[in-house]
Amino acid sequence: MTRRQDLREQQRRAATAAATALADMEMKTMNGAAHAPHGNGALQNGAAKGVLVVGLDSGSSGTTSEEDWDELSAAAGSPVQVDGGKDLTIQAASAFRAGGLRGWHPQPPALRIEGASAAAAAEPVKGAARGVILSAEDTAAVRDVLMQTSLLPGGAGGSLSSLLSSLGGSEGGSGGGNAAATTPKPQRRRGKFSDLVFTRTFSAFDRQNQDAANSPFHGFYTLFWIAVFFFVVKIGADNWRTYGSWLGTNEIMQTMFRRDLLVLLIADGVMCAATGVSWLLQRAIRADYVNWDRSGWVIQNVWQTIFIGAVIGLTLWRDWPWSHTVFFVMHGLVMVMKQHSYAFYNGYLSSAYEKRSHLLAALKQLDNISPVQTPSQTEPPVSAISTSHLASVPSAYHYKERRRSMAGAQVPEIDRIANAISSGEPLDEEQVYVFERILKWEVDALSDELRGKSTVATRAYPNNLTLLNHYEFIVLPTLVYELEYPRSESIHWSYAAEKIAACFGIIFVMIMVSQAFIYPVVIDMVRMKEAGVPLAGRFARFPGMLTELIFPFMMEYLLAWYLIWETILNFLAELTFFADRSFYDAWWNSVSWDQFARDWNRPVHNFLLRHVYHSSISAMKVDKHTATLITFFLSACVHELVMWCIFKKLRGYLLFLQMCQLPLVRLSRTKYLRNRATLGNMMFWMGIFTGPSILCSLYLIL
Repeated sequence: MTRRQDLREQQRRAATAAATALADMEMKTMNGAAHAPHGNGALQNGAAKGVLVVGLDSGSSGTTSEEDWDELSAAAGSPVQVDGGKDLTIQAASAFRAGGLRGWHPQPPALRIEGASAAAAAEPVKGAARGVILSAEDTAAVRDVLMQTSLLPGGAGGSLSSLLSSLGGSEGGSGGGNAAATTPKPQRRRGKFSDLVFTRTFSAFDRQNQDAANSPFHGFYTLFWIAVFFFVVKIGADNWRTYGSWLGTNEIMQTMFRRDLLVLLIADGVMCAATGVSWLLQRAIRADYVNWDRSGWVIQNVWQTIFIGAVIGLTLWRDWPWSHTVFFVMHGLVMVMKQHSYAFYNGYLSSAYEKRSHLLAALKQLDNISPVQTPSQTEPPVSAISTSHLASVPSAYHYKERRRSMAGAQVPEIDRIANAISSGEPLDEEQVYVFERILKWEVDALSDELRGKSTVATRAYPNNLTLLNHYEFIVLPTLVYELEYPRSESIHWSYAAEKIAACFGIIFVMIMVSQAFIYPVVIDMVRMKEAGVPLAGRFARFPGMLTELIFPFMMEYLLAWYLIWETILNFLAELTFFADRSFYDAWWNSVSWDQFARDWNRPVHNFLLRHVYHSSISAMKVDKHTATLITFFLSACVHELVMWCIFKKLRGYLLFLQMCQLPLVRLSRTKYLRNRATLGNMMFWMGIFTGPSILCSLYLIL
């Protein structure tokens, strides 16, 4: 037996062992074995909402973040969220890479299952099954992930047991090599842009989220809002005794509604309508008036610059108060990000569509070529062409992997083949046969890229370039464009009414708190400036300002976050049938600033991840550390721009403090803070607690 045959046999036996374990779990579930003991040996029925890892027992983490994607050279899949469940991730050893039998590794495979409530169950299980019980729901989730990562054949009705027959046997075994399916299946698509998984989920504080409703801390959530209610009642009572009105002097509300409210609403509508320019550009690209790779992306960037310049210019021209300015500029930035995602994703697909059209033309031309009987001297010869990728099912994932493997070539192989066909030079039978196979593989892979995540042809490129599709994306509560998103079946109007009522209620609370505790401090400092108090005298007021502002600003910070990410975005999601409501993660448990950046604002994080971080790596050819620096710097600049629009001062305080997060991130990974979650969380909250009041004080004093 040759070494390769031996490795194939090891592959088959190891995969069979993993399949046996999974099949055993499924059969236990079907038989109703629902009384697994707690602790190290097994998972409680229904608790295995954790991570399934099939692959090398290398001690690597079972979970993956988007930033770690490029480092997972042996990964067959990325995090997949299951309806109402935790992250479910499947990783595979290098043998599973791209769904084929490439990337051999001598290490034995392992089957490891981690449960949400039984972390000790992560002990590696090598070989046969180990009595781990999954609920029916969890088993279905595992089955779905296995099908997505090419380990399980069949459709939605496939079972884990069917994996055994596809691997060529049903015997167990300890497994000597890496496991791999004998019939390659398409892997998760990963095109030029980072893949983002959209699933049906609820936000953490949503009453429809069963995990939140069953949390042991749910009572504290209720207590918080009761305390807020009585706090507002106290403020109102104090205002009544002092000013004879529940609202006090009410300057903030008068500023918000005194002038240009109608102008603001009209301008906002015009701004949203103006995003259609990006759609017109994509239609021009589709009609071959503009080429995306040559001039289309330049036109798009110029338009985005004009767009945001006009937004900021209008606020300066109308001399709007801070409330109008914050709303309009922030919404303008949202529209810029949406246009950028829409244009650059569709622009990339237009290049793929053009490439596919060119290859289809070459394929049609090849059909009309009569091969010569003698060996042809036309370049490239078959011996110089790589055909290993033809063993894999054509997909966007494999297409990118093939492009990456040929990145060093001066002329891409597929272009050399197309040039040989169009040259009219004679081709022999072997060249015609191999050229046809490669062209068809490339065409099918590009077709898979153009389908993206769409499940119907009407949403695949270029059928998605409709005016309705563009403006549908504009109103969806996401900043990352996809051809299709998970959608809900209907609108619950009572739920929508609850969210909009909460929205206005929180705005009222924020106005009351600002009027009572923040506005007097701000006016006092403004009067000191107008009275000509020197800088030293104003700085002497700094400690007092800080102590007076720290608590109200903390409350405003929390309320503003809840207002946007829990009430407004959920309201929009309900009205637009948008089913993925994971607008934030548990950022309050952050132990480092990079974790906070990922969790507190998922829509913006996803945008920066795809269009700044990964685009910097692919377009600018920088490493991940430089890409992280670029991402943080761009985010800091945008935040500083907003501060300039509010205070009409360019000081750089916020930019400086945000960039200071990078060394703090590095510090959190040192031996002094690693694995010290409480200390890291304390440092995080100290920054959140003091940051807003320090910034406001500096902008007011200087």
